[in-house]
Amino acid sequence: MNPARYIVYLFPLVTVALLVYFFLWYWQTQRTPLAQQLVPEPARPRFRFAGTCHPMVRRDALPVLLITAVYAVTAFAHLGSFQAPQNAWDFGDGKTETFVLPESVLVSKLWYYPQLGTGKYQVEISTDGTTWLSLWSKTDPEDEDESIYYWADGEGFEDSYALTQNYNQLFKWNEIELDNPQYIRYLRITGQSNKGLLELGELALFDEAGNRIDPGAPDNPLFDEQDTVPESISYYNSAYFDEIYHPRTAYEHIQGVYPYEISHPPLGKLILGMGIRLFGMTPFGWRFMGTLFGVGMLPLLYVFLKNLFGRTSIATCGTILLAADFMHLTQTRLATIDTYAFFFILLMYYFMYRYLVLPAGASFKRCALPLFLSGLFWGIGAASKWTVIYGCTGLVVLYFIGLYQKLRDWPEETRRERLGWTVKILAFSVLVFALIPAVIYTLSYLPYAAASGDLSLQNLIHEMWENQKYMLSYHSGVNDSHPYSSRWYQWLLDIRPILYYMDNSVSGYTTRFAAFVNPVVCWGGLLAILSTAVQAVRRRCGIALFLFIGYLAQLVPWFFIGRTTFAYHYFPSVLFLVLALGYVFYTLSQQEDLVSWKPAMYAVTGGAVGLYALFYPVLVGIQIPSWYGTYILRWFPSWPF
Repeated sequence: MNPARYIVYLFPLVTVALLVYFFLWYWQTQRTPLAQQLVPEPARPRFRFAGTCHPMVRRDALPVLLITAVYAVTAFAHLGSFQAPQNAWDFGDGKTETFVLPESVLVSKLWYYPQLGTGKYQVEISTDGTTWLSLWSKTDPEDEDESIYYWADGEGFEDSYALTQNYNQLFKWNEIELDNPQYIRYLRITGQSNKGLLELGELALFDEAGNRIDPGAPDNPLFDEQDTVPESISYYNSAYFDEIYHPRTAYEHIQGVYPYEISHPPLGKLILGMGIRLFGMTPFGWRFMGTLFGVGMLPLLYVFLKNLFGRTSIATCGTILLAADFMHLTQTRLATIDTYAFFFILLMYYFMYRYLVLPAGASFKRCALPLFLSGLFWGIGAASKWTVIYGCTGLVVLYFIGLYQKLRDWPEETRRERLGWTVKILAFSVLVFALIPAVIYTLSYLPYAAASGDLSLQNLIHEMWENQKYMLSYHSGVNDSHPYSSRWYQWLLDIRPILYYMDNSVSGYTTRFAAFVNPVVCWGGLLAILSTAVQAVRRRCGIALFLFIGYLAQLVPWFFIGRTTFAYHYFPSVLFLVLALGYVFYTLSQQEDLVSWKPAMYAVTGGAVGLYALFYPVLVGIQIPSWYGTYILRWFPSWPF
């Protein structure tokens, strides 16, 4: 084996060594005389959340706008094609249609773009409209996953439905290499749908040299959008990974069709559908909203960090850490619903924090708004994906700890108002954390009720309830093996990324991208989370406890979930890894008279940005030489580069 192959392992070793050195230095600073003063013994202060919530100031505008703008450029770059077939011919219910080309063309390969519906097609060709050949397929004896397609008269065969339209082939270009090229002028297609619709969007024909043939039939419904046929098939112009589910469901909601994918609540797909309404059912259209929400997370996180720690430099570095995170980029560019879960988890914890820091004795009116907004975003998030419900356990714990502290520390001069305030705040909390979210969750099922033809409240509740039973059954039964599945303890150390896309068609080059956490954020964030646990006890620090509880609320439920899981399930926890690193910077800043802490903070942040640049090609699908993946990026044997 080439000894140079082992050079790549220096990268993780150096990264780990520098992070460990940073945290050893950090804990050494916590033993300084000033740090001892911050935690006086033996009379340590009472534990409480209440404290200062630092406001944004004018000088915060520049860093937050600059970070957001730079990240937006990297996130939207080469996101997806603005073009895809929009018109479709429905072959459902066994329909047969014959299409005539102006002249015969020799075809050796064809591409087809299925849209809604699943099933298969019988494809027949003729040069004179009298003698017909059918498309057949058989399994390649050398590769069971490949089929050989050829034209024959069909004698001795029972089923000539060789052109498939399965759920994993929708809204993507599919290629069929023909074993025996034939001249085609007449094309007869018969559909056999599994249920209802069977839409075929476009066909593209290629000659023996691989050049696309102009069929010269702009009025033919299967050749009327030839300008949408790409030069090559890739993620840029076709659905990939779970995009075969969620954009399709969003489009079905727009079309008023009962959805195929019902394994998650509907609201995330309704949000995703807004991009489709704006840009059409195109790769850019179905990826737009997720990427936009990913960009929107950055200014929100900046405000959160500034409220928590009060320093522009910490808020800037913390926001850069999220902007430089690998999973944040890859996951928000993928048209799934995990992005919306992260976004609403961020908001619901932010507003819970705004409530917790209000002083004991604060009026009901002051407490109501942050509680309402926290509950509102928890409800919207839960209606998007169930992982948000896990975060609610953290909200509940924090809420009751905060409530206890407010009652414990209630000012003596207004003690008589405490009972009335408690009754009102508890009743209001039931409204905003239970009743309103329940209404939001149920209303999100309106597209289901509309597609079923009954918008009555009774049917709406019925559709919602039946889907809950289905989702419980479905997720408990997802136990199939997957080459890129991983368990929660592997997420903690970035052991097993999930590969979303790979193309090795060009010799010596590869195009691929995967979802995993930036090692600086993953490993440094984990050490920072452990630090918050220690500091919550040692310093009686409410912020540290807040972050530690939030992290556990997103991670611990996965300890007990037996279904097949993947690295992207760790995505919501990335929020708390970043916040915990911000907390470490904050505790260092409290000793700035004794330690020079900013260079260390900038070094950590700069390291994350450096890795972001290093790995950027395999986060967005830029073609790289194969050696770059082998000798630079494959830090562990389990990393798919």
